[in-house]
Amino acid sequence: MTAEHTRLTAAMRELRARTGLSLAALSERTTYSKSSWERYLNGKSLPPRHAVQELCRVANEPDGRRLLALWEIAESDWSGRAAVPAPAADEPRPQPQEPPRPPETRRPRGRRLMVVLASAYTVIVGGVALVLFLLPDREAPEDEPLSASAPYSLAPQCHGAACEGLDPIRMVCGYAPDTLTTYRTATGAHVELRYSEKCGASWARVWGTRIGDRVEFTAGGPTHDVRIEDKEDTKTYVYTGMAAAHPGSTVRACFRPASANAERECVEARVGGAATTTGPPSPQ
Repeated sequence: MTAEHTRLTAAMRELRARTGLSLAALSERTTYSKSSWERYLNGKSLPPRHAVQELCRVANEPDGRRLLALWEIAESDWSGRAAVPAPAADEPRPQPQEPPRPPETRRPRGRRLMVVLASAYTVIVGGVALVLFLLPDREAPEDEPLSASAPYSLAPQCHGAACEGLDPIRMVCGYAPDTLTTYRTATGAHVELRYSEKCGASWARVWGTRIGDRVEFTAGGPTHDVRIEDKEDTKTYVYTGMAAAHPGSTVRACFRPASANAERECVEARVGGAATTTGPPSPQ
């Protein structure tokens, strides 16, 4: 299971959790069985494109472009099409593609989950050694866990001040968090404020963005920002670093669009309370 497949699986689990449906209920609303969804959502097999589209439909995801983009990358790696074939003798050697830029420590981006993958192939034993840490299901019904055979359950990797500036996905804080508010900007981007009681931390995530957009987030202390760097970022969720928070804390995110003529828009929410916004009104 590649890192891209793991990333797709995590996004699908998050989307399924948003629906609040059990696996049985999900199978009733789609053309795929309960056992198929168990395999897809635990990363045991790569789902077909149509299954991803059906999950987006059930979850009322507007167009599913972000999830389908992840599927395209995962499917490409899964089938081996992402590898550059060896050129023939009379053909020019293709230029190697630039590898994905690793996330900067000061700008956690949630691009890679915590995956440790070790595989060894030998002619003698013909075996494959695989060490994989699967993230736990988000809000799975207690009487219907996604996988009783999952070997590990990763607990949050930080709490409170120890989470300051860190990536919520890498620290396993981005599973079953509370959504404090979701705000649609004048440019059509969405900014969402989230809070994890288990981690004692809050952060912002954004999607529907354009290259050059930036989000700044704070909970009254340090400000953590993230910039939309490339086309890949515009197709998926991008996260700010976390800030320590607790019930009663006020958290704030400000969206700065790439366009020089557009105004900054900010949204605030109190953990356990209501949200307020400042800036130009969002289009209806």
